[in-house]
Amino acid sequence: MKCVLVTGGSRGIGRAICLKMATLGYYVLVNYKGNEVAALETLSLLKTAGGDGELIPFDVQNKEQVKSVLGAWQEQHPDKTIEILVNNAGIKDDTLMMWMKDEQWENVRSTSLDGFFYVTREVLSGMLMRKSGRIINIVSLSGQKGMAGQTNYSAAKAGVIGATKALAQEIGKRGITVNAVAPGFIQTDMTEGLNEKDLKTMIPAQRFGQPEEVAHAVAFLAAPESAYITGIVLPVNGGLYT
Repeated sequence: MKCVLVTGGSRGIGRAICLKMATLGYYVLVNYKGNEVAALETLSLLKTAGGDGELIPFDVQNKEQVKSVLGAWQEQHPDKTIEILVNNAGIKDDTLMMWMKDEQWENVRSTSLDGFFYVTREVLSGMLMRKSGRIINIVSLSGQKGMAGQTNYSAAKAGVIGATKALAQEIGKRGITVNAVAPGFIQTDMTEGLNEKDLKTMIPAQRFGQPEEVAHAVAFLAAPESAYITGIVLPVNGGLYT
């Protein structure tokens, strides 16, 4: 059975990706850290849409949990192979650097960058053995151009962009692609506190994006026909930054 693992899949962009991949026939592993109610809702929605999957709770920045939960799941399900990994888990905790606390830096960096490393390393051996796979990292406009008040978030996402390009070169010869999708302003709970009316005037498309539009980009990179695309960062930002 072909499977896709989506970290941070319980809501927002992660949920949209789970639902999109379910419609394409993938068995969806919905990862989440603590919001079980939202994760169960995501699972219910994808099953209502005719898909199938299960919840796989672990904290991506905790290497012991990644090993004990994800590693054990792979050992216990030899009939299910993770063909696609979507590293979506991420948090933001914005403030100016001069006021930023150690834990704000560490938590934001660790969730995105360390989480990418621990989860990808855990599934990579199977992809290398099969000589096929798709790794898709959800980064951000912040990681491309930097955003004031987001030194931690910008650094974390820029780190994942660099890792995406390096890993693509390491494993391209094994039939595995590694790409990133960089959303701009997307209507999710992470952008609820922003002034959309003012900000959208800066965007050529004159609006915020929808999670489903990011999910479409992920599905494109996950497709078998995208096998010759690797090491890229695909912007989904309405033309705000090119």
